[in-house]
Amino acid sequence: MAQEKKHQVLARKILELFGGPDNVDSFTHCMTRLRVKPIDGKLVDKEALKSLDGVMGVVEADTLQIIVGPGVVNRVSAEFGRLLREAGRDIDLQKKAAAKKAELKEKNATPFKLFLRRIAGIFIPLIPALVASGLISGISKAIVQAGWLSDKSPVATILTVIGSGLFAYLGILVGLNAAKEFGGSPALGALAGILVINPDIAKISMFGETLVPGRGGLIGVMFAAIFMAFLEKRIRRFVPASLDIIVTPTLTLLITGLITYVVFMPVGGLISEGITKGLLAVLNIGGPVAGFVLGATFLPLVVTGLHQGLTPIHLELINSTGSDPLLPILAMGGAGQVGAAFAIYFKTKKARLKRAVGGALPSGMLGIGEPLIFGVTLPLGRPFLTACLGAGIGGAFQAYFKVATIAVGVSGLPLTFLVVAHQILFYLIGLVISYIAGFLFTYWFGFKDEMAGEFA
Repeated sequence: MAQEKKHQVLARKILELFGGPDNVDSFTHCMTRLRVKPIDGKLVDKEALKSLDGVMGVVEADTLQIIVGPGVVNRVSAEFGRLLREAGRDIDLQKKAAAKKAELKEKNATPFKLFLRRIAGIFIPLIPALVASGLISGISKAIVQAGWLSDKSPVATILTVIGSGLFAYLGILVGLNAAKEFGGSPALGALAGILVINPDIAKISMFGETLVPGRGGLIGVMFAAIFMAFLEKRIRRFVPASLDIIVTPTLTLLITGLITYVVFMPVGGLISEGITKGLLAVLNIGGPVAGFVLGATFLPLVVTGLHQGLTPIHLELINSTGSDPLLPILAMGGAGQVGAAFAIYFKTKKARLKRAVGGALPSGMLGIGEPLIFGVTLPLGRPFLTACLGAGIGGAFQAYFKVATIAVGVSGLPLTFLVVAHQILFYLIGLVISYIAGFLFTYWFGFKDEMAGEFA
């Protein structure tokens, strides 16, 4: 009850500092942030929000994003919504989503930003399923390789089936989300995924070659689903309303299917192979140097949101090669930051800064770095850079030993379960190296207590 009361108090204070219910246009939340769109931004007391107990940071983007941490954000968001309903300001989530998309188109009109946001919109909703399936797959494989269970035992078989199902049919979900993101029918988008992964494709021969199910991977699926959404909207313009339910989806599927087998699958295959072979070549030739650069530059990508564009690359690596050597390197970004946060905690004498670090550290160690980034290291400035250096050291280690994962999931300690079984020790050593390097760089020359003025 006391814990629930704490979330209620935090939600009420946030609402007050936003200027009250009448100043809230819309709201939603993600894993760590309450995202609120104010009607009049001038009425929001941003400085007071930043100093509010329980708030780890505030980010100004398409919405005002209040970082309160994983787990907490769900309860704060629910209470925030309840307060709005009591005030007669219930938010229509569908209208909110449409308004948000329109605002993004207006404010972030560069093609590259729009592309990354659309890609993120396809894959972010899949993250819980990817994490759950990846962890179950990783744990089941580790148990079998440790010799605790036979790979033919009923328990191992059940775990494998539960964990691997998503990855076998991931194309369907990617197609569904891609269609939604680009304004098409979700069911037709799911069919785009089926067009690519259907085993019966092996019965088709074109231009003297037999088609390979799954050729083109998720990139081929996205091409097909996006084209299908575009085509569906164009066909609908010329079809009478009375025939729309029959003619529009039928023509859309037929045309997209033919183009998928002639164009999208071959082109998607070439792009997928280019990305995976190119990245593997960089890691093989660059080795630890490439690992350092990739590890050290990941946190700035997180700050800008560009890291979301890497999700299909991770999945394509796993789809093409069976493992992902990029994810363990990038995971060192969070580890370097954890080390930097420990250094700040031990060095500072400011109680509020200690509370901010202590509240965000558990999430950081579990692979959710935003509370530490926006609540601690980025506002302080130099510790963010020393955290990046610590990440680079760990990234170099992971690249040298070619550590890889078998699935996609959150970084930090939980990623251990997804690492190839015989490389788990190397991953953990690299994690500790990043902790230590981030700690030392920050403790020696990354932080002085006078830098923490806003935490006084």
